[in-house]
Amino acid sequence: MTSIYDIKINSLQGQPIDLNAFKGKHILFVNVASKCGFTPQYKELQKLHEQYGDKVAIIGVPCNQFGGQEPGTSNEILEFCEVNYGVSFLITEKIDVKGSNKHPLYEWLTEKSKNGTKDSKVKWNFQKYLVDPEGHLVDYYFSVTSPNNNKILKHFR
Repeated sequence: MTSIYDIKINSLQGQPIDLNAFKGKHILFVNVASKCGFTPQYKELQKLHEQYGDKVAIIGVPCNQFGGQEPGTSNEILEFCEVNYGVSFLITEKIDVKGSNKHPLYEWLTEKSKNGTKDSKVKWNFQKYLVDPEGHLVDYYFSVTSPNNNKILKHFR
């Protein structure tokens, strides 16, 4: 088992993200896409960020592996999120969340041998993974589960 806090990933702007900065908070990782039927969840994620930001860090992870629904460059993704949804939570660089080039973050989130909790597969855009304040995987939620669903909210109310 490895620690989520040891994983290296960059922001959309290319700056390293130190996941250690989120120790003591829940982290909700969401693989996001600009051209998906679930894209309006950006609004709910931003609301969660504003309402519970002291208890949970929302981290959007752009991915173009599902229907080619995130074709944009880093600048295009950033502009889309800010202009259309007022997103101010953290967005990472665009990565693969499945397959042979799966980023180490998603290896940890989806492989029990790494997270110590459970195996899973990312089925589509806007699948959510919740990590507790001590860095343990709590659970994952399919795209149809709204970010403001009680299954998620109960952890930081």
